[in-house]
Amino acid sequence: MKTRVTVYDFLDDDLLKDSFSYQGKVALFDYLEQLEDDLGYEIEYDPIAIRCDFTEYTSLEEIKSTYDDIKTIDDLYYNTLVVEFEGGIIIQDF
Repeated sequence: MKTRVTVYDFLDDDLLKDSFSYQGKVALFDYLEQLEDDLGYEIEYDPIAIRCDFTEYTSLEEIKSTYDDIKTIDDLYYNTLVVEFEGGIIIQDF
């Protein structure tokens, strides 16, 4: 049994509210929707896994302070999944 998750469901999910900004949730939802289209199948919605797998940062400098091997945005794209949006960057933790 599957439940269709809309952008409004994603934005209102209490499990995601403290982990991502509003803009970040919109960008991440759009990314995941596009990924489903690219893959040709539905991704199972698991807000706990999303919260554990992805982190939102306000800038590349903040990411660089967390990951010593990241020096440029190209380094970041080379090492992980990156979702850029106005006001921040979401990466898949590595």
